[in-house]
Amino acid sequence: MIRTLLVANRGEIACRIFRTCRALGIATVAVYSDADAGALHVREADSAVRLPGDAPSDTYLRGDLVVSAALAAGADAVHPGYGFLSENAGFAQAVQDAGLVWVGPPAKAIELMASKTRAKELMAAAGVPLLAPVDTAKATADDLPLLLKAAAGGGGRGMRIVRELSSLPGESTAASAEAAAAFGDGEVFAEPYVERGRHVEVQVVADEHDGVWALGTRDCSLQRRHQKVVEEAPAPGLDDALRTRLHDAAVAAARAVGYRGAGTVEFLLTADGRPYFLEMNTRLQVEHPVTEAVFGIDLVALQLRVAEGEPLPAAAPPEPRGHAVEARLYAEDPTRDWQPQTGALLTLEVPDEPGVRLDTGYTGGDTIGVHYDPMLAKVIAHAPTRAEAVRLLARALERARVHGPVTNRDLLVRSLRHPDFRAARLDTGFYDRHLDVLTPAPDGTELRLAALAAALADAAGRHHGPGPNRFGAWRNIPSQPRVKRYRAEPDGTELQAAYRTTRTGPVPETGERVVTARPDHVTLETGALTRHFALTVHGDTTYVDTATGSYTLTALPRFTDPTDRTEPGSLLAPMPGTVVRVADGLAAGATVEAGAPLIWLEAMKMEHRILAPASGTLTALHATPGLQVEVGTLLAVVTEPADAVTEPTDAVTEPADAVTDAAESAAEPADPEENA
Repeated sequence: MIRTLLVANRGEIACRIFRTCRALGIATVAVYSDADAGALHVREADSAVRLPGDAPSDTYLRGDLVVSAALAAGADAVHPGYGFLSENAGFAQAVQDAGLVWVGPPAKAIELMASKTRAKELMAAAGVPLLAPVDTAKATADDLPLLLKAAAGGGGRGMRIVRELSSLPGESTAASAEAAAAFGDGEVFAEPYVERGRHVEVQVVADEHDGVWALGTRDCSLQRRHQKVVEEAPAPGLDDALRTRLHDAAVAAARAVGYRGAGTVEFLLTADGRPYFLEMNTRLQVEHPVTEAVFGIDLVALQLRVAEGEPLPAAAPPEPRGHAVEARLYAEDPTRDWQPQTGALLTLEVPDEPGVRLDTGYTGGDTIGVHYDPMLAKVIAHAPTRAEAVRLLARALERARVHGPVTNRDLLVRSLRHPDFRAARLDTGFYDRHLDVLTPAPDGTELRLAALAAALADAAGRHHGPGPNRFGAWRNIPSQPRVKRYRAEPDGTELQAAYRTTRTGPVPETGERVVTARPDHVTLETGALTRHFALTVHGDTTYVDTATGSYTLTALPRFTDPTDRTEPGSLLAPMPGTVVRVADGLAAGATVEAGAPLIWLEAMKMEHRILAPASGTLTALHATPGLQVEVGTLLAVVTEPADAVTEPTDAVTEPADAVTDAAESAAEPADPEENA
């Protein structure tokens, strides 16, 4: 029996495993980097061991340090979670060699499935349907489009779509370099790229007594940059024959490698419903909660049971009930190429409603740093039908209070309500087709009312203090309107709210009736509709939460400071991070071409190339490798010829062709758990 479990991971998945351990009476041990010293998973564990350093390569990816931590803490078992070392056969073996219980599949099974090329050979022998590989040296135009993939990769890294034969050599070289930098293995293979394919997977759990469960299907087709955003179970629109075929193939895959524990067999479905094996993930998946909800089970508890040598509870899994949908809440800006966001997470609250589950590694007051992927939480809804689950999840996200960095929350709500999603017309190109519709400009009327509510709340705070008063102390100076200016984040729209004060309270210049105005709550009557606004102020920023949307407003000074300017052509850091490289030979006085990469900035395990905004002369270079920068830090200045003027701008960024260490292209988390 496992008495004390060390989780070799961080954040959300560590907290989720601890939850099951508490229910089973198992003591818990966390490991943490210096950047995670105050993280939620550290606070929730019974004890914790520091791994000195910040970067994953110095901490969570150091298997030797993790094993030493387990022994020092008196743990008798190790659970790898997902990502980091979870699919590292050497780490699995090292845990067992140290006399500890490994809560995962046999090291041999991990090794067999670690290479996509070897896994495909094994699956072919087991009769699992496969996409035929393409020899890039013999590829013709008839083979296009092709998908290049890293044999040892995940998370979209080392992946390229090739639509022109002439670009194949260059893309192959770039994919190989990226794979080598990220995984230490530059092997790349090619297969046909399936346009508008669906990503469907089967959860399996196996014991050492020849028991194997196939726990239904999941659809994970809504992806950005080959990484999952929304997942659901069961996968909609599959007939019984196809479901049976997928289940049988998944069980065959598990048996072919002598699998034990929880794993996932992933398939690509063509538009006409033909399934092809993609890969087997030899670990718990990020999206496992939807399977848990539908089958009424705890997959982590099953992992622990199997690791203790026990058989599965029955010969067959329980019957599924209803439908579940999961949305990943990321600190990222979908309108800016999914750029990750950092900073203080001031509030994270999701309605505690029946059927809604929140899995997270953060609470309000935590800081989102630059070292790890930007997923804040997973919100899961379970209901009797798919339509009910989708509606419940969309409403829970809409009512959530998320204050701090920009997130994809609004995108998730619109995705769930999009006609194609509601009708289960799902494929991996969903965001490529619909992103513009899903990220519209803010509604002008709603923004204006939010700004008015913010101004009234601010005035109420100054006039009344924090009490529940309504209008008693408003000054009677009707001759001049009071004006408050705001900037809406992140799009930068400037707003102005104006009202006059009377003995009975404020009167907006735009005609709304003020029902209540308190520092934390404003109620306005617009026509026949009464609207409620909840307000939270942090410094100059006001967060306005309504029944149908949330707004972030920055208070502006009454008059613009004429000295608050940056010289034309300045490149400002678009996010906090670390400068990891500058272009070869780049120095003040150099001539640069528009679009040329100048600086490489690493943030949240993603690498971004800072591009020259125009052709001209580099008149200043402040970026040097190793420099830590904040948002708005001046990196460089490019001066155009006298007949052209460039305004100061956030640096133009582009996904990097090759990554260093655990970094990758813009908005692509580097952990393997984010793989598609």
